[in-house]
Amino acid sequence: QVRLVESGGGLVQAGDSLRLSCTASGRPFSTFAMGWFRQAPGKEREFVAAVSWSGGDGNRYYADSVKGRFTISGDNAKSTVYLQMNSLKPEDTAVYSCAADLVDRPETPSMAFGAYTNPRRYNYWGQGTQVTVSS
Repeated sequence: QVRLVESGGGLVQAGDSLRLSCTASGRPFSTFAMGWFRQAPGKEREFVAAVSWSGGDGNRYYADSVKGRFTISGDNAKSTVYLQMNSLKPEDTAVYSCAADLVDRPETPSMAFGAYTNPRRYNYWGQGTQVTVSS
């Protein structure tokens, strides 16, 4: 079994920064993509950011709502991904969950964004960490 554990959430004020971390562990495996999703109370889960290593590309993908404020980085050899969140806003308040794709499925450039932003692509999920941004 593969287990993902997130850390780094907390309560901050608007304009502050937080850095989330997620590490996958368990049986021998390779990670080909990792992503962050979030879910606020009463809302559906939404994509935040993802990084792909499938085919060795290292491409990153962001939701429009976080582009320019959040940065995803990671090390697929360590099955670890980070989410640096700057200029946080109250609307960023949510439970943030990381996800891992352990299947090597390179995507064409035209299909990549739709593929990596789809939660159904990911095989394993963490329990989530709460991020609360006060105004």
